[in-house]
Amino acid sequence: MPRKILSAKEVTIPEARELLEGSLDELGEFQRRVLDYLAKFSKVDPKKAAQLTEELISKFDLSRRDAVQLVNCMPSSIEEARAILSAKGRVILTSTLEGIIRTLEGAKSKD
Repeated sequence: MPRKILSAKEVTIPEARELLEGSLDELGEFQRRVLDYLAKFSKVDPKKAAQLTEELISKFDLSRRDAVQLVNCMPSSIEEARAILSAKGRVILTSTLEGIIRTLEGAKSKD
């Protein structure tokens, strides 16, 4: 039976893992492989990931897609953050990148 998409939203790796873990008995082989990948690459818990995404959006005026990418990768240096955010050819101030790194580091240290 085909499924109907009700809404679309970018989610972080930890949030996607939480969604799939909620329906373990209904997962096919492909979904189980995806869940295995998500479990290996989750770097923070799902609630913290959602909170961190919203914080990055509000504090640094990032798009949801960029904030999700930053939370998924959790860069530890300005160069890594710049590589993630420079895909659209825009220039981001070093002070902004430093703030982003501090925010991400703060989330890591609270684990």
